[in-house]
This record gives sequence, structure tokens and C-alpha cells, in this order.
Amino acid sequence: MLTKTKDSDYPMAPSEVQDSVEDDTPSNQTIVTPPIPDDIDLDDPILYLSRELTWLAFNRRVLREAEDPRNPLLERIKFLAIVSNNLDEFFMKRIGGLKQQIAAGVHTPSLDGRTPLQQLNECQSAVRGFIREQQRIYGELMLALDEYDIRIARHADLQEDARERLREHFRANIFPMLTPLAMDPAHPFPFISNLTLNLLVTLRYPGGNEVYMARVKVPVNKDVSKRLISVDGTHTYVTLEDLIVNNLDMLFPGMEIVSCALFRITRNAIVEPDVEAANDLLEMIESELRERHFAPIVRLEVQPGMEPVHRGMLAAELGLNEEEDVIEAEGMMALSNLFEIASIDRPELHDKTHRPVDHPLLANDRRNIFHIIRENGPILLQHPYQPFSTSVERFLRTASEDPKVLAIKMTLYRTSAGAILDSLIQAARNGKQVAVLVELKARFDEAANIKWARRLEAEGIHVNYGVMGLKTHSKLIFVVRRDYSQLRRYYHIGTGNYHSGTAKLYTDLGMLGCDEDIGQDLTELFNYLTGYSPPPSYRKILAAPYNLKRAIIDKINREIEHHKREDNGLIQMKMNALEDPDITRALYKASRAGVQVDLIIRDTCRFRPGLPGISERARVVSIVGRFLEHARIIYFRNGGDEEYYIGSADMMRRNLDSRVEVHAPVENPELRQELRLILDVQFADSRSAWDMDANGDYTQRTPEDDSKKGAQETLIGVAEKRLAAAAKHKEKKVRSRLLSHFQWRLRDKNL
Repeated sequence: MLTKTKDSDYPMAPSEVQDSVEDDTPSNQTIVTPPIPDDIDLDDPILYLSRELTWLAFNRRVLREAEDPRNPLLERIKFLAIVSNNLDEFFMKRIGGLKQQIAAGVHTPSLDGRTPLQQLNECQSAVRGFIREQQRIYGELMLALDEYDIRIARHADLQEDARERLREHFRANIFPMLTPLAMDPAHPFPFISNLTLNLLVTLRYPGGNEVYMARVKVPVNKDVSKRLISVDGTHTYVTLEDLIVNNLDMLFPGMEIVSCALFRITRNAIVEPDVEAANDLLEMIESELRERHFAPIVRLEVQPGMEPVHRGMLAAELGLNEEEDVIEAEGMMALSNLFEIASIDRPELHDKTHRPVDHPLLANDRRNIFHIIRENGPILLQHPYQPFSTSVERFLRTASEDPKVLAIKMTLYRTSAGAILDSLIQAARNGKQVAVLVELKARFDEAANIKWARRLEAEGIHVNYGVMGLKTHSKLIFVVRRDYSQLRRYYHIGTGNYHSGTAKLYTDLGMLGCDEDIGQDLTELFNYLTGYSPPPSYRKILAAPYNLKRAIIDKINREIEHHKREDNGLIQMKMNALEDPDITRALYKASRAGVQVDLIIRDTCRFRPGLPGISERARVVSIVGRFLEHARIIYFRNGGDEEYYIGSADMMRRNLDSRVEVHAPVENPELRQELRLILDVQFADSRSAWDMDANGDYTQRTPEDDSKKGAQETLIGVAEKRLAAAAKHKEKKVRSRLLSHFQWRLRDKNL
């Protein structure tokens, strides 16, 4: 028996909006959906939820993790910081994009029937309620931290000797970095950087009446100062801005400080580069980065109590609507800096440390990894349950050192300094042909990717920037090796980036293999990425923007036909987002025909399950846990001839139509069992899962027994058991037994 926690402040269907945007108070009432006509057109906007609002609803689920007392205290702080970071990105990308559309005079409704202006109004309304909830939870967590002698204190509340020591710290380490900028007719309003903290200071000469104004940038920077400054090495902290405010007499000696208030701006991250003016793609992206620095401002956050005239002045100078675009931030502004608190070394306040365990086939076999793949068949990797270093990095490192490897080709969307780049460079130095496609347009990673690209080019590696007009989002490593008297192609196909940091935080899948047909497909794909024309077809892989969407829709339609004959149609998909209208429409069609449609969608989801006569045989589940769900799995029962795919693409229009993406079939029976186990465990989760209803509301599953594990904790245990069993040569039996166990649990009415 499960109790439920409702995520009730959820977006409404277009027909239900009415005047709701005028009231930004979160609703605690379930939305009443109008009845769905039997003959409804599958293009009707009422069937589709808002992309922006469903994304906000996902972050409300993450915020719930910050509130949930079942989570250790510092993990709750971490979730609060994540939500703040996500909200910044939402304003930079989604709000910024909507404002661009409105400025361009776009009135065309989106798939869910909302114009850009309607979307903007509803998003702003939802965000206000979201922020109030965020600040409430922040206050509760600060009280909880205080019980463990962890606190963010006011400078004024510290003992005098502590304040003196902080003043010396300020004099030596902060004061030299401060640059007050006057604002008067002789000093125009200064440039304000994106997401920086700033102090608006008003002051006057002693005995004078005229008030002067200055801006002081708070220098939060890893090379200058953290946001939170420890008091005497303890876990009592003061904010950097509080320290500055209480030492302004150093900055403005002899002046009387009249007022001081904190503010922060957010700029639009969507900048259209001047394609015609750029000589090449690298130059164009560098130009875009420069333009983003000066991009239009979409949000102003101010400290409560700021003088109304100052608030109005800032809004006017920044080109904002004071009523719509200015947000008062109660408590601490820029809560993403709470990662500094979340990283405190107090094991009892964190989740149990997770240590990935090696894949059973790789753990105790130190042979050349290509021999292992060739002799054992494909290997399915599951991160972060299995280490990135002993699997993917080992694969690439071996390729760089193996004298029989002739060529390495790879796509890089996001990466980090370290083993991946070092192996590519070593391969080039060892005389191998190395070609790397670096995606320069990876949002917020453009500068890093430019740096990596130039470093690789300096080592003589062939660096390509992809296909004009398309973003390359696929996750591929392709190795050509001379095995005996023939060339054999080895590969890694993944769902996540080649980034050692995120591989510890995101749940992703990867497949190592040497299938001849997939190898030939990847040969042709890389020839296209570095050359020109795409192949007319592929043997096994599904690749966007060419055949991926069409193939998925065809397979959905095929499942409908199987269901008509056998009455057992089943489609299961796990992904980050479902936004593409054609895929959503096809899933409605399948569900309407009686096919069971099971979806695990992390965030954005336009599909509405449980609609009478439309999607009664469908369910949507969202998993929120200690790791960010990032893997993509697609399954079709196909009349008993089952199909599984893993790959890089979410079911979003941009991914399917404007990106190079790859999904590959998983044909090995043992690897299919592993994928089946993942799906069954997540659908059976009674701790971390949220169920969407027909209205678009999410309800959290909460077991009566708090000792129940979530899907991620369960899969940690599965990985550990598999490795332990491998030493006893029982791994196949354990996998089969685990699969049977979770299939039995799925039939349990209590789940």
C-alpha cells in the first residue's frame, strides 16, 4: 500500500488557463480536465502539455528531494542548490527564447495551443510560486543545519574578535579585488555581467545632502573568494557580500553609507550568430560567446527592502518591466552557491558513499580489452554503477597504445580534461590516424570545447566541427584494428557524454562491441561527419536526422498491427524528454489502439496518460534520485521478436530533426536481460518514482516502509552482486534470478 505526495502546482491545459496567470499563488487543487470527445483529432492542443511548464514541474520534483526528510541533510542542501542552478538555466534558455519570439512578433501557438506571450505569462506565474516554496525550504534547512553547528550567520551577530579577524581577511584578500563604479552623469551605468552578485551602494559626504550612487561587484570566484567564508575555520560562515557591506568604510573612506542592497541579473543565452560575417564555424561560435556576454537581460533579482526608486532605476537601466521581470529574493540570493555547504565532510549527513564496481567481464581480466570483446561478445556498461575509468577510458587508452590499432574516430559533445584527451593525443603521437568531431555548439560548453579542439589540433589530430546546420550529439568511439589477417571494427556507443565527472553523477548506458554490420554503419556515419553525403540507409543503427524518427514511428505502427492480431502490444521508452509532436501523436495512436505504452520520462513530457478513450493503456513515470537519470532505452515487444535500442537521442524535435544522433540495437540476449532488469526495477520503484495522471499532475510514490530502496539504490546492489557472483562463475544465474525477482515484484499489487 502506497501513500501519495501530490505535485499539485502543475501546468494547465490551454482550455483551463482562463485568468490563472493573474494569480501566482500555488494551487492545491487538482485540475479538472474537460471530457475528451470520442472523435477527437490527435492534433488537438488539449492533448499536449507545455514543454516549459513540464520542465518546471520536474524541478518541483527535485525541490521535493530537498524537502524530503528521508534524505540526509547535506544531500537536501545539494538538491536545493541544483534547483537554483536549473532555474538560472531556465531563464537563460527558455524565458530568453520566449522573449525573443515575442520581440520578433511571433503569435503562432505552440503544440499545446499557447502563444509565446501566454507561455511567458504562465511561466512567470509558476516561477513566482516556485521561488516562494524554494525560500521556505531554504529557511527550514538552515534551522536544521544549526542543530549540527553548521550555519550561515549575519556578520553583525558575530563576536567582535571574530569580526576583527574577518576584517583582516577582507583587507588582505578581498579589498584589492573590489572596484567601485560611480553612477552619475559623468559615469554612465556600468556593464553588469550575467549571474554576478552586485551591491548598489548609496552614499553622501558627511553633512552633505546630495546622495551619490555606486555599484560594487561581489567577486565570487574560485581564484578570488568563495561565496561563503568560514569564520575561524569552523562551519559557521558569512556571505562574501555581507563581509563587503560591513567593511564599506575601507572602500569609501570618509563617506556616509546611506543604503546598500544586493542585486543580480540573468542574460539571455540564446544568441543568433552572424553566419554570413563568420569565415568558419570556430569563428562563428567565438563570436556568439562574445555576443552572449552582452545579451539582453531577462531577469533582475533584488534584495527585499530595496528602495522602490532604486529598484525602478535598475529595471529602467536594464530595459526590464519592473512588474514582470523583477523578483525579490527572500533569504540568500543565488542558492547554487550552497554547493559549498553540501560539500562539507560530514559523512553522517550524506548518502552512503557510492563506489562503482567494475564490470564482471573487465574486473579481473587484464588482457587487451579488444580480445575480451571479441571473445565474449558485446558488453553493456552501466554508469555510475560501473566506473567510467575502467571501461570507457580503458577502451580508449588501450586503443591509443595497441600497435595493431590503426585508426580512432570519436565524437565529443562535452568532455573534461584528463584521460579521454590524453589518450587521443597519445594515439596521435603513436602514429595512429585520429579524427575527432568536436561539437562547438554544446550549450554553455562552447568555450571549453574550443579549448579542447585547439589542443587536439596542436597535436596533429584531425578535428572536424560537424555538419553545417546540424548539432552532433551522438556519443561514439570507433576503432579500426588489425586482427590477425583482417581489419576489425570496434566501437563504444553511449547515451552520455565522455566526461569523467558526469559519469559519476548521471545514470548512463554504453555498449562495447565489434558487430560487423554496426561497424560498417559507423564507418559510413563518420565518413559523412567528416565528408559530405550521408549514406542512403544503414544496416542496423538508427541515425537522426535521417532514419531515426521515421523508424521509431514505423515500429510504433508495427506494434499496433501486432496488437490487432495478438492483443499483447507493448512499447516501453526511457528518456529525458518527450516533446516531438510526431512521436507523441504516434504513441497516442498506439495507446488508443490498445497497445500498452509505458514511459519513463525524466522531465519534459507532452504526453498525457490515462485520458479516457485516448491513453487509458499508458503510464508515465519520472524517477528522481541521488543520480540524474540520463539513459535512453527503447523497447518494442514486436510480436515476441523483441527489440531493444540504446542511444543518445531524446524524443525531441530538435534531437530528431536537427541533430546527428545514434541509437543502436542491443541484440545479445544477456545484454537484453540487463536492460529488462533496469526497466522493471524503475517501473517497480516505490521510493523515487512519480506517477503522472491524466491532468499532468505528478504524485510521488511513498512506501509505508521507509526502509524500501529506490531504483538507483537497488541497481547499486545489483552491480555489487553481479561482480561478487562473477568470481564464482554464477553471473548468468544471478542475472536471471534478479530478473525473475523484479518481474514477480511488478505483479505485486502493493507496488
